[in-house]
Amino acid sequence: MKAFGFEGPYQEGKHPYMVKGNITVTIPNPHRKEIGVDLLRRVLKQAGISRKEWTQKRHD
Repeated sequence: MKAFGFEGPYQEGKHPYMVKGNITVTIPNPHRKEIGVDLLRRVLKQAGISRKEWTQKRHD
């Protein structure tokens, strides 16, 4: 998320979150392994990041 300009993570309740301008994205609880596709899809939707953008950034 930091590669997309988000700052944080910050903690103010149950879940950490990251911020970019007026967008706040709730981050899932810390996982020791990869998160599922459905959860990733929801986080990216909150962040306004397309699947294509995510895939390209991961391969940069």
